[in-house]
Amino acid sequence: MSDDHFPAVDPRILRAAAEGCTESRILMNRRHMLGVSAGFFAWAFAPKFAVAGSATDPRLLLVIIRGGMDGLNTVVPFGDPNYAGLRGGIAMPAASTIQLNSFFGMHPSLTTLGSLYGAGQAAVVHATCTPKRNRSHFDAQDNLETGLPADGNTTNATGWLNRLLTALPSGDPIRVGGAVQVGEAPVVLRGPAPVLGWSPTWFEHVNQLTTNNLLGVYDAVDPGMAGYLRRGLTADALAEAVDPNGGSEDISQLRKAFRGAARMMRVDTGPRIAVLSVEGFDTHVDQGGATGQLATRLAELDGGIADYRTEMAEAWAQTVVVCVTEFGRTAAVNGNLGTDHGVGTVALLAGGAVNGGNVFTDWPGLAPQNLYEQSDLNPTTDLRSIFKGVLQDHLGVPKTLLDETIFPSSAAVPVLQNLIRSPASADQIAKSPLVTATAKTKALRGKMQAGWSAPTRPVDAKSAAGRRNLGGIAKYRQAFPEA
Repeated sequence: MSDDHFPAVDPRILRAAAEGCTESRILMNRRHMLGVSAGFFAWAFAPKFAVAGSATDPRLLLVIIRGGMDGLNTVVPFGDPNYAGLRGGIAMPAASTIQLNSFFGMHPSLTTLGSLYGAGQAAVVHATCTPKRNRSHFDAQDNLETGLPADGNTTNATGWLNRLLTALPSGDPIRVGGAVQVGEAPVVLRGPAPVLGWSPTWFEHVNQLTTNNLLGVYDAVDPGMAGYLRRGLTADALAEAVDPNGGSEDISQLRKAFRGAARMMRVDTGPRIAVLSVEGFDTHVDQGGATGQLATRLAELDGGIADYRTEMAEAWAQTVVVCVTEFGRTAAVNGNLGTDHGVGTVALLAGGAVNGGNVFTDWPGLAPQNLYEQSDLNPTTDLRSIFKGVLQDHLGVPKTLLDETIFPSSAAVPVLQNLIRSPASADQIAKSPLVTATAKTKALRGKMQAGWSAPTRPVDAKSAAGRRNLGGIAKYRQAFPEA
């Protein structure tokens, strides 16, 4: 790939520099792919085969949470006897969380995800991480997005989602629908398969003269493509967050991104896969507990998921949203009431196709002897196991393709079972809308105060299903039978 495809500075480094992370100062000359181009718009609106909406028409939204999200305060293990002592001034007792069971509770900013969990449409995978565990933002993000083993060379490597699109048969509905990058181009979509690009701020960077000149060239040499380009350039209007009365809402660019992704993914001829990034989770200083910096970031993520769910409408029943981050934070609070780069963390899943109301974990414990390198939550689930579980059971990708092509040399990394509900069950989700935000919060609080545990699908530790699920649910049920 020519140097023209790369900007002068990796945008992730600029973000990290703004957040005060010293790693950014070391790698200021790193170069990665440029973001949106009009050529992507033209490709996106060229003729495609129609894909009928049905229980066999799955959608996947991958949300990459950049900065290293603190899993221990996102889904709080208040039942672990060592948690409060490690966390000190940022510890969160059970009463301040949205209680999932007698051991775990969600951060109170995650009201939508908490409601979805109670409705069986959200799940948690705790104590997870990428294979690369050196606590470097850029190494870990590249490892997450390329899907390679810990020792894999990620330089110029293709992304695992692009390898998926490339490997699927030419007529496969997922390949026909393609993928959309929302915002800057992520490594996970890097590769030969064409990808649609869209950003809620795209027109802020492209003036009208440039747009008119581009259209003039296409009018002269390829009138047909000019028509597709004009349609593509209206994608901003299509995906713009506007209320039913036509007035612009005062919402964040992130929430506009979630809405825009949904409005493209829900239509029959739209993309079936989307990727977007959420920033600002490198909480070295003043992280906070129930309120503060982390709470603000989680609330914005939760609002985006709420908007996405609403915009997807009936297509939500066939949707899975996977929220992952490059690593977690230290188990102990630091001297600045923040947390530093760690290893083990949490992944969040939502959607009508998710087997929700479950915490999937082989909990390692927070006792000193159980911490990773005496510092961090010890990861017991490889992130690739989560991705494999979603791709196999939601998108129907064969295991051999997962083990050899999409995630090379990963046959020893098992598929995390039971993340996805059956299509027949998912089809009923569209008929059971969630309650309002105010009501759902009150309902969750009431159940929590009554000692309620969210309904979970029982797993027999002696059954084949229990053994297949990495031992995670089975071991969790054995350790915490009342949950």
